[in-house]
Amino acid sequence: MSHKKHVPRLSELEWEIMKPLWDKGPMAARDIFQAVPPEQDWAYKTVKTMLARLVRKGALVYDQIGNSYLYRPAFTREEMTRETMGSFVSRVFDGALQPFMAYFAESVDKDELRILKAELARIERQRHEEHGDDGHVS
Repeated sequence: MSHKKHVPRLSELEWEIMKPLWDKGPMAARDIFQAVPPEQDWAYKTVKTMLARLVRKGALVYDQIGNSYLYRPAFTREEMTRETMGSFVSRVFDGALQPFMAYFAESVDKDELRILKAELARIERQRHEEHGDDGHVS
């Protein structure tokens, strides 16, 4: 039996720290500070505090190289997004995916809706190939 690592929940501000790491790979605190959107108007010390919090939560790991630390995500953006969306659907829609999807589909423009339909079709094809005709695991 494999034990799946617990994906921590992140605050909105913690997501801002994670984004440059997902986009650029391992980074030192100073580089992360430079990559945070300027409208955040954070002090370097704030970024260091948030990095320590993300390490404690298990969202970040680091490698010490000499006197500096290179931080890297413990989870992919996809893993974190999946956890966050699942948690959101559970909290807001009592776990019911249909009302969430209806709300989401009504709020997107025509191009986004076309992309969403294509993605749903891709997932359906993938499940069909992996599990047979009905898309369910037998």
